[in-house]
Amino acid sequence: MPSMERESHRIVIAGASSLLGAELKSLLEESKFATWDFRLLDEEDAAGTLTEAGGEATVIQPVEEGSFDKARFVLFTGSASFTKMNLAAAKRSAGKIADLSGSLACEGEAAFWFPKLNELQGAEFPSHAAAFAVPSAAGAAAIALTLALSRCGVKRIAFQGFRPVSEAGRAGIEELESQTGQLLSFQSVGQPVFDAQVAFNMLDAYGDASAHKLDTVGERVRAEVHASLAKSAVIPSIQVIHAPVFYGTIFSAYAEVDPGADAGKISEACADAGFALTARGEASPSNVSAAGEKTMQLAQPKADPAHPGTWWFWGAADNIRLPAWHAVKLIEKLA
Repeated sequence: MPSMERESHRIVIAGASSLLGAELKSLLEESKFATWDFRLLDEEDAAGTLTEAGGEATVIQPVEEGSFDKARFVLFTGSASFTKMNLAAAKRSAGKIADLSGSLACEGEAAFWFPKLNELQGAEFPSHAAAFAVPSAAGAAAIALTLALSRCGVKRIAFQGFRPVSEAGRAGIEELESQTGQLLSFQSVGQPVFDAQVAFNMLDAYGDASAHKLDTVGERVRAEVHASLAKSAVIPSIQVIHAPVFYGTIFSAYAEVDPGADAGKISEACADAGFALTARGEASPSNVSAAGEKTMQLAQPKADPAHPGTWWFWGAADNIRLPAWHAVKLIEKLA
C-alpha cells in the first residue's frame, strides 16, 4: 500500500498503554478500520512497551514532534493531564479528535456524543465539530436516563455512580488484588494508589495522598451531564462512590416523574434511550453481567410505595468497553 494512502488512513491512539487504549485498539482491529495505519502513543514511562497493531508487532512511542502528522483521527485514552498537554499538537494535525479522558468534558471544548444522544436531544449530528468528547460510562448512563425520563415528565432525579478500581488503571486493579489477599491473611494493607483500604470497603473519598480523587471524578460526570443536557429543564444531582470491585460501573437513580407515567411507559422510554432492560424475573444487572457488553443494562424500574410518582432505577455498564465502543461508532459515523 502506498505511503500516502496509509498516512491518509492513520488513527492515532494517545494513551495506548491504558486499559481504555488497549480496549479501543482491540475493537478497532475488529472493525472496518482493521487495515488502517495505527500509531500508538503514550507518556514517557509507558513508551517502549511492545504490543501489536493490525496483527504486527509494534512499540508504543512517546509523543514527539510530528507524532500526530497526517492523522485522520486522534483518540485520547490516557489521563486528562496527558490529553491537555498534547491537545494543541493534535489539533495541528487537522484530524478529528475524540477524547475519552474527560479533559475536554471539563473545559467545554468539544461536542459530546454517544449513540442515541443526538436523537434524544432532538439535534443534528455535529459533523462539523473538530473535537468530540465521549462520556464515561457513568456519564452516559446519567445523560441517557435523564433524557429518557424527560418523556415521562421528570421533575427531579438523583444519580449515584459506583466506581470500580479499574478506572485507576492497572495499578488500581493490582492494589485491590493485593489488599484483598493481605486482609484475608490478616496482614496490614499497602495503599500507594488510593491511600485507603479499597478492598471490602465502600468510600465516598480516597485518602488525601492519593492522586485519584472521587470529587474530581464527580466533577467530570457533572460536566458531561451539564454539557449534554444544556437545554433540559432537569439536571440530575450526582454522587460518585468507590465500590470494591475490579470492573464495571454500577449506578442507582431515584426519580420523580409525572404520576400518570406507569412502569410500561417508563420502561419503553428507557429502552428507546439505548438501555437493555432485563426481563421480569431475570437477575438484576451487575458488574459481572455487564462485563464485555457494549450496551448499558437496566433493571425494570421499581415504584417507591411511600411516594407515588417516584421510581428507583438500577443498572450497570462495562466501564472500559462501553466508552471504547462508543468511540468506534463515532469514527465510523465521521468516516
